[in-house]
Amino acid sequence: MGKVTFQEDIAKSALTELKRKIPYGWDLNIFRGCQHGCKYCYAMYSHQYLASEDFFNEIHVKTNIMDELEKQLSSENWKREVINIGGVTDSYQPAEAKYKLMPQILKLLIKYKTPAIISTKSKLVMRDFDLIDELSRITYINIAATITTMDEFIREKIEPGGSTSAERFELLKEFRKTNASTGVHLMPIIPYITDNEQNFDRMYDMASQCNVHYVLPGTLYLRGCTRKYFLDFVEKEFPEENESIVKLYKTGGADKEYKTVLYEKVNRLRNKYGVSNSYIKPMREKL
Repeated sequence: MGKVTFQEDIAKSALTELKRKIPYGWDLNIFRGCQHGCKYCYAMYSHQYLASEDFFNEIHVKTNIMDELEKQLSSENWKREVINIGGVTDSYQPAEAKYKLMPQILKLLIKYKTPAIISTKSKLVMRDFDLIDELSRITYINIAATITTMDEFIREKIEPGGSTSAERFELLKEFRKTNASTGVHLMPIIPYITDNEQNFDRMYDMASQCNVHYVLPGTLYLRGCTRKYFLDFVEKEFPEENESIVKLYKTGGADKEYKTVLYEKVNRLRNKYGVSNSYIKPMREKL
């Protein structure tokens, strides 16, 4: 990872309305760019609009996002729909330790009784435990940890800036003490690198021990600039798997045959440990 620079931007609005309203209708991202350095990140394309290619080290910060968010949440037109926080870039990446925007955002969600989903790869979310606990007693809040592997050697290569997988499970265990729903986003599953049964078994075992509400699996997609970046990384760091991955990803996604075998494996372990795969159920129960 190179030297990180911060660019403070003025956002025109805080929330982006999504065309597809289920399970949530709005996105909120306080940063552009992400210091976690995940080699498979689908959001690398977003820096093209900024005439920048350094997605991992040039972090753009929407410093006025609280003011814009309050304008939208205080509007008589606001219907208190679910907001997905950090769907493009992680809101608890290291930049958040410097700018401390999330506590202010959480206070606005509490003030306007607005439900939200927060997904992260960082234990920094624990800093805001009390605010999230308070919000969970008012409305729906989901805390999800994206976890790809229990092998730290692999994790450090593919997600060098994230917290360890054990730390991510620990934060889920702690948030289970609140009224928040908790979940594991088992994604992306990387063929021939993280898709082995031993890895899945350990993850579902940990998910069960942490009593999460769900585990949501998802396969790797390779499109746009992410494709070349990821495949170059695999060729260098996982040369033995390179040929198989290139062959499997003739298009943006793995083929049907691969996915069928993969999800049979995942579902077998889900049933073994009695873990749900529905993140919508806790939402429906709360809203």
